[in-house]
Amino acid sequence: MTTPSTATGRYADRCAAFRALHRPGRPLLLPNAWDHASAAIFAARSYPAVGTTSLGVAAAAGLPDGAGATRAETLRLARRLRRLPVLLTVDVEAGFSDDPADVAALAVELAGLGVVGINLEDGHADGSLAAAAATAVKVAAVKAAVPDLFVNARTDAWWLGVPDPLDAAVQRARAYRAAGADGVFAPGAPDEETIRVLVTEVDAPLNVLYRPGFLGVDELARLGVARVSTGSLPFRAALGAALAGVDALTPARAGVDAGRASADPVASPGLPSYREVQALTEGWTPES
Repeated sequence: MTTPSTATGRYADRCAAFRALHRPGRPLLLPNAWDHASAAIFAARSYPAVGTTSLGVAAAAGLPDGAGATRAETLRLARRLRRLPVLLTVDVEAGFSDDPADVAALAVELAGLGVVGINLEDGHADGSLAAAAATAVKVAAVKAAVPDLFVNARTDAWWLGVPDPLDAAVQRARAYRAAGADGVFAPGAPDEETIRVLVTEVDAPLNVLYRPGFLGVDELARLGVARVSTGSLPFRAALGAALAGVDALTPARAGVDAGRASADPVASPGLPSYREVQALTEGWTPES
């Protein structure tokens, strides 16, 4: 299963260049974009690689994140970004399908657009985790179809509140690595010791989600992290800046969200939270 792009040495070279950016102790800082403008401005700032944020892509289209609803939008964005002078990795949620063959076909299509990496997660829209074996089969199918593609396998063990999330994350990460994953992503890892255990116990480059008020990039580097993603933070910051800019025109509204507290695991003070952005698509159904 090949495409003209995946059959060329140039594509393999770009994938190798992306892989080489994952250096434990000297992590890749990966900004996540949601449209052409955001990706282009990151590229213009000379970031060597740009990812996409599934929340931003979904919300910008009026669709919920994590529901498998944005396959077309994800491909459309990848097509728009293909000419930017940057290495592109794409968040494909759980692959937009439970069928490994469908997920592999999506990977081939993305590779044909020059995409050098994907994020593939094990969380379900209903708040449950997929069986580790099911996600591992998807990883293996993608790697069989596009061997050069960097598969960053994400476990949502912390975000979905499973018992003993560290043990679950380690076991899942090992299973995904054994299936061919090139890196592992553990958003929500709560502290230095947890990250240290993940780095030690999983033989794969570790990706950590940046969170304001948590560990800085230099601190994560010292722990051996190989990639630091911004996730939905830039998108939510853009929404927050838009609100603040308009609210500033009405004195009664200025600063209304400053210092707002939230139980959201990816909340940032003064910015719309993940849950608030998700709520903007309430009422959506697969038939709507």
